[in-house]
Amino acid sequence: MISIENVVKTYANGDINLTALKGVSLHIERGEFTSIMGPSGCGKSTLMNILGCLDKMSLGRYILNSKDVSNLTDDELAFIRNKELGFIFQSFNLLPRMTVLENVVLPMIYAGIAPQERRKKALEALEKVNLTDRIKHKPNEISGGQKQRVAIARAIANNPAVILADEPTGNLDTQVTLEIMKILQQLNNEGATILMVTHEPDVAKYTKRIVKLRDGLIISDSKVEDRVVL
Repeated sequence: MISIENVVKTYANGDINLTALKGVSLHIERGEFTSIMGPSGCGKSTLMNILGCLDKMSLGRYILNSKDVSNLTDDELAFIRNKELGFIFQSFNLLPRMTVLENVVLPMIYAGIAPQERRKKALEALEKVNLTDRIKHKPNEISGGQKQRVAIARAIANNPAVILADEPTGNLDTQVTLEIMKILQQLNNEGATILMVTHEPDVAKYTKRIVKLRDGLIISDSKVEDRVVL
């Protein structure tokens, strides 16, 4: 599903070059639920941006769902993002003037899906996160946990190949974190491939595999032995 080989990412800062990734190789199979962990500045955000086709690598190769996306143009990457990837962010990234339903529908408009079909898909996604009773509400009318459930519905509505979650529980309390991780586990059980950045070991235990980075390199990659299933 995801395969990167010897990925290097260097940022130019004046006369100084900062190498955020120093030859990272990673393989994610279809149906995996993987955490990416590491201290601030270790390269995990850079890695997620590359995997999410939001940034380009300096060197290396990236195969996503059998497609080589290593050297695509910005427009081609935008198409891949919309078609193959679903994003869940710590800050939800919902549009405040749109209803819950409209927020979920929006990416499918850019994907060129017909109005009737995108409404159907949006309602199915909202049903999976138990929010069909909030479709006419706006983001300021629902709780933080509900906002993240809307974000999850938006991420899965277009049936992406991979769901990328960046600290999806970072702004949530313990009980709501459990609710969100239960939804992600259910989606994974249904076949979704999920890659999640988290700095919390307790949250990583809900996934199946943990990849740890330090100083731009993968230092460990292991199965979660004491996995918590909700």
